[in-house]
Amino acid sequence: MNDSGPSPGIGQIVQIKKGRDAGMYALIIEVINDRYVLIADGDKRKIDRAKKKNINHLELLNYMAPEIRISFEETGRVTNGKLRYALSGFLEQQLDLLKEGE
Repeated sequence: MNDSGPSPGIGQIVQIKKGRDAGMYALIIEVINDRYVLIADGDKRKIDRAKKKNINHLELLNYMAPEIRISFEETGRVTNGKLRYALSGFLEQQLDLLKEGE
């Protein structure tokens, strides 16, 4: 019952709104149920110590990292390096859009 935008999916980039990691970006690596997901960023929050987060405490961004989804479909797992690569690519794209807008 999340009316703030898209429904969560594996590989979706989110911004954390609540908790000590507020303001940081991460990727959804598993949807537990309609209320909770596991998130990781490959750096501070690694894949083997993913954080269980309430969806209401996340801002679901309208961007899916295709390399993460493909990795899960092909091998059933993803590496911390791929998570970092996907996040850095997304953040660079956002920075470029901000520069174009100025």
